[in-house]
Order: sequence, then structure tokens, then C-alpha cells
Amino acid sequence: MTETSRYVRIMDTTLRDGEQTQGVSFSPDEKVNIAKALLELVRVDRIEVASARVSSGEADAVARIIAWASERGLANRVEVLGFVDHGLSVEWIRNAGGQVINLLAKGSEKHCHGQLGKTLDQHIADVRENIALAQQYGLAVNLYLEDWSNGYRDNPHYVFSLVAQLTDCRIGHFMLPDTLGVMTPDRVFAAVSDMVARFPTLQFDFHPHNDYGLATANVLAAAQAGAAAVHCTVNCLGERAGNASLAEVAVNLRDQLGFEIGIDETHLARVSELVEYFSGKRIADNAPIVGADVFTQTAGIHADGDKKGSLYHSRLSPERFARRRNYALGKLAGKASLAKNLERLDIDLSEENQRKVLKRIIELGDSKKSITLEDLPFIIAEVLESKDHNHAELLACAVASTLDLESTASIRLRIDDEIYTAVGAGNGGFDAFVNALSKVVKRRGLTLPTLMNYEVRIPKGGRTDALTECSISWNTEQGELRTRGVHANQVFAAIAATMRMLNILIHRVLPAPQLPERQSPL
Repeated sequence: MTETSRYVRIMDTTLRDGEQTQGVSFSPDEKVNIAKALLELVRVDRIEVASARVSSGEADAVARIIAWASERGLANRVEVLGFVDHGLSVEWIRNAGGQVINLLAKGSEKHCHGQLGKTLDQHIADVRENIALAQQYGLAVNLYLEDWSNGYRDNPHYVFSLVAQLTDCRIGHFMLPDTLGVMTPDRVFAAVSDMVARFPTLQFDFHPHNDYGLATANVLAAAQAGAAAVHCTVNCLGERAGNASLAEVAVNLRDQLGFEIGIDETHLARVSELVEYFSGKRIADNAPIVGADVFTQTAGIHADGDKKGSLYHSRLSPERFARRRNYALGKLAGKASLAKNLERLDIDLSEENQRKVLKRIIELGDSKKSITLEDLPFIIAEVLESKDHNHAELLACAVASTLDLESTASIRLRIDDEIYTAVGAGNGGFDAFVNALSKVVKRRGLTLPTLMNYEVRIPKGGRTDALTECSISWNTEQGELRTRGVHANQVFAAIAATMRMLNILIHRVLPAPQLPERQSPL
């Protein structure tokens, strides 16, 4: 096996370090479900699920996770942080059924002297006492060297002495935390390489923090330097700026460095959503791998390149993560963006109709950040029924609605070459608009037809910013007329449908550009 094909273990600490995120506290049920997803679906190598002696609820969660893991032969992959406390943590973990303790020792002389008020020899004696108790009760022991990054920088001899005097204790993993997230990739590589070279028989983990935004890069440097395992959390949860992202770590170890890992990538987005929901901490839409928009091409030139030869694809294909590639519809969309979405909906439009639909999409994009695939059928239906009559144009409109008061609408309207303004009031914004419009058409000797039916729909999915389709049936002299409007605002969708009705009927009754003086019912 070559160096680049070496297997690197991944330990996820979302349920321990991730819960140290401000405002995050998982219930026992939530912890159990996240643990199951991490071990059974994502298949991380190890999970750290709690800190010992925190609460009775925490003990219940740990016991339930370990009971579930034991049934599946995974209990040795469930770890709990413990403290140098004369065996109290050992007893807590043992009572919960735990099999692995991650003992927290002081990895810097500053912490040892300043926080504990002890010498290195005194601290080592305490650590050995707790290790012996844990092993007496059958627990496997890993050892955190808290503040190792600063300890190695300030007094590496302290770190070397601590590790050297514990090599006979049957410690599974010596875990090297960058507790305050102060390291850079080159420093991580140099320090971890040094530790591995000095203690070639030991297994070292690297535990990052993201204070400088370098957590993922530092993990990669540690793996390159010979770390046997690296730590991360789902969605970068953790103390202060958090830890390294599980998704980012996994794909970079595999793609950029060629290491073997056990992660099932098809479940990364699923577990991200689960943790997002339970933690209440939302991730950015552009978060790598798991963000809502990271497989969406927005620029039309990108869609064109993909259509002609997948020119904007990379190894990070959405299918790899059980996701789909999308092509955004908005003001930056082009012909290829529309074509890709029509292909997905299995809709065939002529070149002329595609041009009309794209024009409408760009218009809507100026007032709405994006148009979704679910919005597209509404837009198509609206455009295809339009006759592009332009006898009447709404130049400006302000609608105001207040609880327990009548709504008002103020409009400025062009009919042929004349400009009109009017104000109306009514029972709701649309009613107020219709009353204002009635005043304008009355000045031209016209009357509006009777509204027969009014329907509003939004696409499936429950998005509050979804496009609204308003379909209105009108009773005209030529029979029923049905028009529709599409807008992000429900009232303005109805207004668009009404303006379409007005243009169609003016065109029917008065094909000439000038309106007559006599009153003519529409």
C-alpha cells in the first residue's frame, strides 16, 4: 500500500465538541438519531458522543447510544470524553455501558502549571492513576493532549516528556488538539511529522478548530504528516468558530490526497440536514458539498458549457452525494439554462416560445432572487396564453393593507397614449386595485367585466418566496375569459391577470389604436 493509499480514520465529535456550540443542546432522542446516522449511514470510524458527568440526561443519551451500538457490534466505536478526576469519569462512563474513554490531559506546560498548579510529574501520576482505573474496568483509553498546539510551540520538551512517560500505558490514540485554532497547515505538518517520527509506534489523531478558518486545511496537513486519524463535526459545529466540516474533510482526503476512508458520501447531505434541524444552526446555502446551492449553476454561460460538453463539471458531481445538478432561472439565465430545465420537466417548446419564456424569467429575476424548477410551469402557462397586446400598461402601483382597516391602491396607468392616475379602496389589496382601475376605464367610457372565479396556487414545497400563479375567470360578452398572472406577490399576480384581461378585451372590441368616445361595455 502506497503512502497516498493509506487508510485514515475519521472520528466525528458532533455530539461532544459540536454540542459546545453556543446555543446547541441535543436531547437524548436527537443524540441517538444522529449517532445512528453517523455510524450506520455515513459510516464514520468513530464517534465521540458526550463529556462525562455533565447531566443525567447526558448519561441517558450515552447509555441508549451504546445499547444500540452494542446490538450491532459497534460499541467500541463510541467514545466519551473523561477527565483526570480520580476515577469519577471512569465510573460515569462505566455505568452508561461505555467501552472507550478519551481522557483529557494537559498538553501544554502553561495549562499544567497555570490551571492545575502541578508539576509535569504530578500530572503524569494523576493521569496514570485514571488510566489504570479505566483499564481495570475494561475501558479502552485514548488520551487528549489539551492545548497541544501551544504546548508544542512554547515548550516541546514538556510535550515529549509527557508522551514518553505514558507510552507503556496501552493508550490507543494520542490525540493532538489545536485547541484554540491557532495553527497553520505548514506548522501542523511540521509538528505532527515530528511527533510521528519521535514516537513511531504510537497512533496520533489530530483535532482541529476553525478560529482562523484553517481547520480543514490543517486536517489535510496532519493526514499528510502521518496522523492515523482526524477529527471533525457535521456542519463545522464546535466551540467558538467550530471544528472542521465532516463533508469537507472526507472529500478532500479522498480527492485531493488520495487517502482511503470509510465514508459513504451519499448520506453526507442527509446527516447535515439532520444536524441542522436538531441544532437549530443553519448552514450557508453555499457551504461546500452540503449547501443548498452548491450544485446550482447560475450563469447562462455555465449552463451552455455543460450542455455542449459538461465543461463546468468536476469530480464533485452532485450524483456522487445523492443530489442533483440544477440550473438557476433568473436574470442571469440564458437559453441553455432554460433548455436544461425544460429537459428535466420533459417539456418541448418552440424556439420562439423559449425566447418568450426566457424574457419573462429575466423580468421576474429582477424582482425575485431566483426562479425554481417548480415555478417554471407557471411561467410557461402564463407566457403561452399571452397575445402580447399592449393597449394598456400598468406603469406604477402601490397597495397598502392594514389590519381592521380598508386596503388602498394607488395606480398610474397608460391606455394607448393617455396616462391616468387613480386611487381605490376595498376589502383587500386586489379589491382596492380593481376599484381604482374601474375609475380609470370609466373615464374612457368602459366598464370592467364581472369576476366569476379566482384561484391562487403556489408550487409544491411550501416555500414562502415561491412564485404565485393567480388564475381569474371573467364574464364577458363573448363568453368566459380566463387569464392568469405570475408574480412572487399574490396580489400582484392577480393584478397581472387583470391587466391581461383588460388588454385582451380592448383588443377584441377596439382593434384600432384610438378608443371611441361612446361607452362600450367590455
